[in-house]
Amino acid sequence: MRNSAINTKIQLSSAAPDLTRQPNNQKVRTPTPNNKKNSVKNKRKNLKDRLKIFRVGFGIDTPLLIFTLALVIIGLIMMFSASYVFAYAQQGDSYYYLERQSIFAIVGVIVMIAVSYFDYKKLAQTRIFNRFGIPISIVLLAILLLVIVLIVGKDSEGVSRWIRLGPLSFQPSEIAKFALILFLADYTSKKAKKMDNFKTGVLVPLILVVAFCALLVLEPHYSCTIIIIMLAAIMLFLGGVKIRYFIFMAGLLGVAIIVVNFTVGFNYFAERLGGWGNTLEFESYQQWQDTWQTRNSLYAIGSGGIWGLGLGQSRQKYLYLPEPQNDFVFSIVCEELGFVGSTIIILLFAILVWRGITVSMRAEDLFGRILGTGIMAQIGLQVILNLFVITDSLPNTGISLPFFSYGGTSILMLLFQMGIVLSISRNSFSEKV
Repeated sequence: MRNSAINTKIQLSSAAPDLTRQPNNQKVRTPTPNNKKNSVKNKRKNLKDRLKIFRVGFGIDTPLLIFTLALVIIGLIMMFSASYVFAYAQQGDSYYYLERQSIFAIVGVIVMIAVSYFDYKKLAQTRIFNRFGIPISIVLLAILLLVIVLIVGKDSEGVSRWIRLGPLSFQPSEIAKFALILFLADYTSKKAKKMDNFKTGVLVPLILVVAFCALLVLEPHYSCTIIIIMLAAIMLFLGGVKIRYFIFMAGLLGVAIIVVNFTVGFNYFAERLGGWGNTLEFESYQQWQDTWQTRNSLYAIGSGGIWGLGLGQSRQKYLYLPEPQNDFVFSIVCEELGFVGSTIIILLFAILVWRGITVSMRAEDLFGRILGTGIMAQIGLQVILNLFVITDSLPNTGISLPFFSYGGTSILMLLFQMGIVLSISRNSFSEKV
């Protein structure tokens, strides 16, 4: 009996679980001062790696940053070279445009670097006042500003493009471009599976595009209207809209042009069309006056030849080419740097756009891919359209050259958007090369 009781006790003790013993798949980690120090050290190291701007694979995309800064610097140099004669004649100060553009460029570069540390995904996730998301909020802001500029922004020629705040002024159309890109990137990424549906893929985006275009036509600002339409088409194509819907929208655009022509009219645009394509031929005094700027642009481009006249040696900037610091700055570039120099600058733009799209396509989400590609598409479109205008391939409708043309709003918004593309490069899961 005693032996059986002892055996029973031994069996029970062996069957009882050992509460002091942990399962094999669980490890007890007792925090020690050394572990805490290592954890803090690792966090600091990760932060340090993240803040290394020029380190490929950890910081922002180095080639994209270098090409952006190169174009900003070259743009400032060429804008000054093109503008100092006009600035002295109009303002009494040869450095008038350079000083102002330099301030905006410096602020823009600081903003670009700061935005590159911001997680671009929050643009689609954050809500303002727990109500509207950032994309729709910026769209509403852009529409409000486009309405305000029609009320308070009219100049002596009857054109409403700038809102003036004391010595400063800005163009709401620049904000409208970004608002369209951001909204469509957010919308198409969230509705990706329904973009082949007419209501989702065409009708909703079309309402926004029509609203923007209607307000821009009233300014009138036809060049920005064209850019808005082309940007929307590119982004909807990237978002998965079917080709047959683009044919429908093209037909709708044709009808809209006819309706506007017979109602509001295209008087301002018609004036810009006067003499287009026959710039170098004298047909009438009015035509000769209407094509003055474009004709002198062609003179400047032709005078440059292969190697150019040399930096600062342009002749057409001596008050022959009106306001050479704006849309026709590249004509002076061609005159001073020639075919070789202007081709190198065009290649820099091409590489910038290519690199930006490459970086954007590495994003880990659809929103980042469409957003970055849309931003680079805007830059590419403006470069192409500006080159077409200064060579008389398109009517003179006022399309600025990114990073080169004078304008604080333009360079600030461009560098802000480049900061977003650099943010996409920071958050890309792919190794950067």
